[in-house]
Amino acid sequence: MDFEYTPEQEAFRAEVRAWLEENFPRELKIDDPMDERIAPNREIFAKRRAWQKKLAAAGWVGIDWPKEYGGRAANLMEQVIFDEEYFRIGAPILPSYLGVWLLGPTLMHWGTEEQKKKYLPRILPADDVWCQGYSEPGAGSDLAGLNTRAELKGDCFVINGQKVWTSGAQYADRMFLLARTDPDAPKHKGISYLLLDNMHAPGLEVRPLITMNGHHHFNEVFFDNVQIPKENIVGPLNEGWKVAVTTLAFERRVADGGGQAAQVRRLAELARRVQIGGRPAWDQGWVRQELSQFMIECEAMKYTRLRSLTRQLKGLPPGAEGSTLKLFGSELGVRIARFASELLGPYATMGEPTAIVPDSPRWQNRLLSSRQYTIAGGTSEVQRNILGERQLGLPK
Repeated sequence: MDFEYTPEQEAFRAEVRAWLEENFPRELKIDDPMDERIAPNREIFAKRRAWQKKLAAAGWVGIDWPKEYGGRAANLMEQVIFDEEYFRIGAPILPSYLGVWLLGPTLMHWGTEEQKKKYLPRILPADDVWCQGYSEPGAGSDLAGLNTRAELKGDCFVINGQKVWTSGAQYADRMFLLARTDPDAPKHKGISYLLLDNMHAPGLEVRPLITMNGHHHFNEVFFDNVQIPKENIVGPLNEGWKVAVTTLAFERRVADGGGQAAQVRRLAELARRVQIGGRPAWDQGWVRQELSQFMIECEAMKYTRLRSLTRQLKGLPPGAEGSTLKLFGSELGVRIARFASELLGPYATMGEPTAIVPDSPRWQNRLLSSRQYTIAGGTSEVQRNILGERQLGLPK
């Protein structure tokens, strides 16, 4: 296996790095892009939106999109290199990431020409910010169990029901959603994929869900006779599950974990500063052993990602790597957070910087937030079922 980049790829990396170093607004730098993927307030949201517009104007948003839709038709390795450089500098996830990563590619595959012309040009520059209306109170891991209804009346679908865990709905202009259009069909049938053009439409209400770390990432969204024009259906009527699976395939790019190695390296630095029993924590054998084990596991994840990348470069269908990374990465994050609380003690509960641990709020956030990733993007239980049934041949 060759881990070296070609001269052309290194030249592309240098171009990306130089542009980001010159243009990235340092006040937008963050520690953990996944934990802070939604702006904490409208002022920061507006700054991130302006940053996306600047990126898009320079051709750095959706670089893997076809040129006809505003992208660069970048190959897979160029996309990987760009992501590495983008997150290396501490840049935030773009406010229109759901449009760039999920809806845009879905519309390229399933959308009508009218839909492509209307929506795609507005995604890359964040002229439209989209949210995703999938999960419901009774349909999270079992998404096909959704109950939100869409009844076709004349020229419009009339929507009634509720969505939950809707990331960024408080800032979104539009929503792509799933609704049941044939209640008598089997569970995976009778679902349609719809585009809601106005998040302030009559009958629509967005209510915040505040997590225990004080973040407002999520929302509930309620529909009371909300109207969507019938031309806003994507794909055939009652065949929206097929369209939704396309979107979910792109979602794995967003939810494949990562970032743990940087956390472990930072904890190793802090182990030399904080004390246990009057001596630096680093002097404790169990501390060094835990940190070493974490780095071994981070390296294993790195090479699993490379195996997944190799499959893509060879044009092979997805293997077990996606579910393996999701399961292992989220569970590893929980264990790192627990270790941080043991290492840092009361500093891991501080919401303000301290002299000994200047980034105390980061570890408080990790302690409170890590468990959610065993649920979001596909629960650990679901990932174990996928691996057991599809890779190990175990009975359902």
